[in-house]
Amino acid sequence: MGSRNYTTMPDFILMGLTDSEEIQRALLMLFLLIYLITVLGNAGMIMIIHLDRQLHTAMYFFLSHLSFLDLCYSTVITPKTLENLLISTKYISFTGCFSQLYFFVFFSATECFLLSSMAYDRYVAICNPLHYQVVMSKRLCCTLISWSYMIGFTDSLVNVLFMSNLQFCKSNIIHHFFCDTTPILALSCTDTSDIEIMIFILAGSTILLSLITISVSYGSILLTILKIKSTSGKCKAFSTCASHLLGVTIFYGTTIFTYLKPKKSYSLGKDQVASVFYTMVVPMLNPLIYSLRNKEVKNALIRVMKKRKVSRQLK
Repeated sequence: MGSRNYTTMPDFILMGLTDSEEIQRALLMLFLLIYLITVLGNAGMIMIIHLDRQLHTAMYFFLSHLSFLDLCYSTVITPKTLENLLISTKYISFTGCFSQLYFFVFFSATECFLLSSMAYDRYVAICNPLHYQVVMSKRLCCTLISWSYMIGFTDSLVNVLFMSNLQFCKSNIIHHFFCDTTPILALSCTDTSDIEIMIFILAGSTILLSLITISVSYGSILLTILKIKSTSGKCKAFSTCASHLLGVTIFYGTTIFTYLKPKKSYSLGKDQVASVFYTMVVPMLNPLIYSLRNKEVKNALIRVMKKRKVSRQLK
């Protein structure tokens, strides 16, 4: 099945995470639970921010887009993974595979720059609080969001255009649970060194530029917090960015581990575990991190529920 000669437009086989039927059933239940929590958590976060006017600020504007991106790129990966855990035929078409790759790169690259925008928002809130409303205007927020999506779109388009021109031969088996760059490159019978360098530059520049922005923002935040004399003031200032910092650490930690290394150091088991974490677990954790550690979100949820209850009683 996997040893035929392909030159253009092959159908691929996604091998998944394991051949054991028992483990597949366990993973099916686990991934389904994670995906349901992801959908409910991120959709709920978007709904609460939309319905509660007190959350119509720059911080929650960015947070609603973060929830949207997490929901989207989890949906790009998880449903197909669940399908492959249910059926024995694990085919994915050439178009389907590269569409999955495109949208995954698009949403994840966009999230990198969105996290940078959120870091800048926290910098303004803590280091320049008196001018926060003026600096973080609706126009600036929309500009930052637009640029994040535009860079993500360009990054993913260049990535997929180069990789879609590869020739595939001998095997059509992707040793992964979704169409990612490294396992697809491993199938090509042509020299991929130039494409690997291009992907490394794109991924590296995306991660590096966003990390520089985040590092500079949080470096300034730390200096400002150290200047605060009262302990309670320091704790309050730190708590406003703790959730974002935790989310950034988890997201970039797994991304750097997976992508910023040469193809020769690719390890199937380790990379698959890391991939499960950032494609499924991180999108589930983000709404929990930002809601459980945020009193404003909790209070907004209570207000929304009370309004719903009152509207039902009036009917």
